[in-house]
Amino acid sequence: MDEENKFNENSKNEQMEQFRSADNEDKAMTTNQGLKISEDEFSLKAGERGPSLIEDFHFREKMTHFDHERIPERVVHARGFAAHGEFELYESMKPYTKAKFLQNPKVKTPVFVRFSTVVGSRGSLDTPRDARGFATKFYTEEGNYDLVANNIPVFFIQDGIKFPDVVHAIKPEPDSEMPQASAAHDTFWDWVSQNQESANMIMWLMSDRAIPRSFRMMEGFGVHTFRLVNDEGKAHFVKFHWKPILGTHSLVWDEAQKLGGKDPDFIRRDLWDAINLGNHAEYELGVQIIEEKDEFAFDFDILDATKIWPEEDVPVRIIGKMTLNRNVDNFFAETEQVAFHPGNVVPGIDFTNDPLLQARLFSYTDTQLLRLGGPNFHELPINRPVCPFYNNQRDGFHRQTINKGKVSYHNNSLANNSPHTVNEAEGGYVHYQEKVEGRKVRARSESFKDHFSHATLFWNSMSESEKQHIVDAFRFELSKVKSKDIQQNVVDMFANVDVEMATSFAKTLNATPPSSQKPTVTKSSPALSQENTPKKATTRKVAVVIADGFHGGNVKEMVEALQGAGVQVAILSDKLGPIHSSDGKEIESMHTFLTDGSVAFDAVYIAGGANADKPFKENAKMFMKEAFTHFKPIAVTNEGKQWFDEQQLSDETGIISDVGETTGFASQFVDAIASHRFWKRNIS
Repeated sequence: MDEENKFNENSKNEQMEQFRSADNEDKAMTTNQGLKISEDEFSLKAGERGPSLIEDFHFREKMTHFDHERIPERVVHARGFAAHGEFELYESMKPYTKAKFLQNPKVKTPVFVRFSTVVGSRGSLDTPRDARGFATKFYTEEGNYDLVANNIPVFFIQDGIKFPDVVHAIKPEPDSEMPQASAAHDTFWDWVSQNQESANMIMWLMSDRAIPRSFRMMEGFGVHTFRLVNDEGKAHFVKFHWKPILGTHSLVWDEAQKLGGKDPDFIRRDLWDAINLGNHAEYELGVQIIEEKDEFAFDFDILDATKIWPEEDVPVRIIGKMTLNRNVDNFFAETEQVAFHPGNVVPGIDFTNDPLLQARLFSYTDTQLLRLGGPNFHELPINRPVCPFYNNQRDGFHRQTINKGKVSYHNNSLANNSPHTVNEAEGGYVHYQEKVEGRKVRARSESFKDHFSHATLFWNSMSESEKQHIVDAFRFELSKVKSKDIQQNVVDMFANVDVEMATSFAKTLNATPPSSQKPTVTKSSPALSQENTPKKATTRKVAVVIADGFHGGNVKEMVEALQGAGVQVAILSDKLGPIHSSDGKEIESMHTFLTDGSVAFDAVYIAGGANADKPFKENAKMFMKEAFTHFKPIAVTNEGKQWFDEQQLSDETGIISDVGETTGFASQFVDAIASHRFWKRNIS
């Protein structure tokens, strides 16, 4: 290397050195201006349970920097998929709210819904273990209302100032940019073990809820406590729920991993195909309502976003139905450019002092300013309200409105003070007049300090199979963690939830099991178990596996029964094109062993074929073996029955066999498909 190149290299290294920070050195935390920080856990509030204050410069700096960290995809919820639809009310909610779209059951409100994973990048796969976004934009006559929900009713943190921290921890580690779309690494579990308020969310994340079978089979929750306000100014606390008509169902973990390789778009494809086939996704809107006088009537704080309102204590009242019936025309213009914001409300819907909600009211607009290039993202077609909008805002990037006239201020005489404000009676939005008082403090209410009781409630509410899946999820995630100290810290933390559960995964990790202790919470909530949601065969996908020489009568009867029950039938063979039956009929194969595994289907019917060669038989055996280990319904006839028996698999649960003589064979299989999984099956 000559002296000039060596000098240039040294100069470059010196330049880079000044930008490197020694993050692990013992330094006092400061703002970006160098001001030392005394508290980084709590945002500034008017009283411990009061609203957050806009003068909190530290929170604003921290959140603003976080919101602008990545371009152009969303920092979180980057991988999304969306559809258009409509919302129809069942009954008027006039006693509770003056929101017009919740008044008249005869009025249908257009909606746009974006589903998403949280952690992965836009190019990640559909099936990781992750929370899912469920954001709904109602295009109402009073303006857009956004219900920005998740498929899990609680969250990791209680105060929004910690949101950058949890996302930094769960995202790929900054030195290696690995792992993608996964929580199974050191930084996340280190954060969990040091932030015990996350316990309830982690229980949900380790459960089957984190690997949904379909967006169409996934619940949605508004997470936060909001307010409904009626014409008389009376307020009620409310939580919002979306309940899928098809019930709430999930993949199994091995299935989710394999689908990620075979079809990384599996869940978005499911929604796209279902809508195109006319199998519209349907959800009922439910509300939990608490009177203001009962705000402190529970053994938890109703403003705490890490807590649920148990449905047995506060029933969910079903008030309407949403139907997603139209796919987007352009992914970028609609799905990617749509901008949601929990602050997009209409008269009759208001906020509470939930400190996580308060932070989101700032963060969402700030994020969109970066993503969509300026303040006029509301003018993009997908974001425009259906009602007209007038104000004195002008110019900025991507302005589409051509404002005429010279007046762009309030008050004015040149345009008769137009646009002008209107009072509440004329539809003007008036914030609920909650009395607020307290000292400016960075603190958290004492009522937020219980971090484990609802996590234990969730555990107690699970079926035995769901509990086993949670333990297995902990085992998988923590086995990927390299630090033994972090593993032990997590074991010790979740012993506060359930000792037997923590002991089960401690053994896998070779960690020290926790000492035994009596459970402090014995209550359960049956509504939390997916086993207690509706089970239907409608729109399920079934692979019918056939080879040349199959029994035409059996297959014809089965296909007709499945289609009559609303099941989607996929004919699968070792080749595409016509497959010939023993009686001279033919049926078109659109799927092959090479293109589709059993993981792409909810159930399989192995009909066989007299002319099947050895490779076909082996593929069919592998197909049914995989479906068997994923607890799926399996129907077998003729050669299919013979191949099943050759594998010596248990035929006690979810296996419907027929040799052409049993009556009700097809209807039994339809009933088995509706059951979804057969967890008691012996797969050893």
